[in-house]
Amino acid sequence: MNKDIKNSAVRTIELEARAICSLKNFIDDNFEKAVETIHQSRGRVVITGVGKSAIVGQKIVATLNSTGTPALFMHAADAIHGDLGMIQQDDVVIIISKSGESPEIKVLVPLIRSFGNKLVGMCGNKNSILALQSDHFLNTTVEKEACPNNLAPTSSTTAQVVIGDALAVCLMELNEFTGKDFARYHPGGNLGKKLYLKVDDVYKMNEKPAVKKDAPLKDVIFEISRGRLGATAVIDENNKIIGIITDGDVRRMLEKISDVSKIKAEDIITLNPKTIQPHLLAIEAFETLKKFDINQLLIAGDNNVYLGILHLHDLIREGII
Repeated sequence: MNKDIKNSAVRTIELEARAICSLKNFIDDNFEKAVETIHQSRGRVVITGVGKSAIVGQKIVATLNSTGTPALFMHAADAIHGDLGMIQQDDVVIIISKSGESPEIKVLVPLIRSFGNKLVGMCGNKNSILALQSDHFLNTTVEKEACPNNLAPTSSTTAQVVIGDALAVCLMELNEFTGKDFARYHPGGNLGKKLYLKVDDVYKMNEKPAVKKDAPLKDVIFEISRGRLGATAVIDENNKIIGIITDGDVRRMLEKISDVSKIKAEDIITLNPKTIQPHLLAIEAFETLKKFDINQLLIAGDNNVYLGILHLHDLIREGII
């Protein structure tokens, strides 16, 4: 029984993967013109459909909105009962359908045409009413549904999602949509934090342990313990960073030296430590910590002035990791 389940799942994935790979054959002049029409439009993208295609349409709307192309969803059944008022003069309308021949679509297509809006049809039947009456036709034909009866929309809805993603990505590139733009639309959650949270927002609540290079070992240990960051900065008389001493440095020294009465900070210092500037993104701090397999970064201001310490735990607490 378990083997049948696994085989069925693998077959489904393989069928849908083949359907997706075949879509590249449909990226033609129609697709290019559809993208250019949306890009040049002064209005929004209104996406409509019924059934599973309506659900796909809502997903594409969400993707477009989050990547800089204003879009809204209008259910095809509701459209012919009043929601057509959502469509404004400069909007581009995308109708999604598997067959392009459902009753709601047959009613909706001539209505959209009468409004004068540009119409993009996305369906799997190039001879359908939707395909033939659209300004631009996006072909999502699939050889076979993953459904064993070749009935339930499976491969076809996957194809619709992928073509929608292709539209969104092309528009992102034409609009020169950047990571900073993305952050503006995704301020919440961990994703948003990765895109906008800066080092300056994270480290300021920490203590600021520091010693001079001639400080005795006792003072070094005290500062490391006081800061609870596993390290202390070593600074000069102008508060500029000389180096860092971690609790690991202290432990390794104690393993080698029995008489520690004359040990000073300069005897165990790590010179030229890894630093980061406060205006940089917190995710960049994480990448530095990961790259050099360390737990702390010293925050360096102008002229390498010591500002504080950022610990790996700070990034974990903020959900960056």
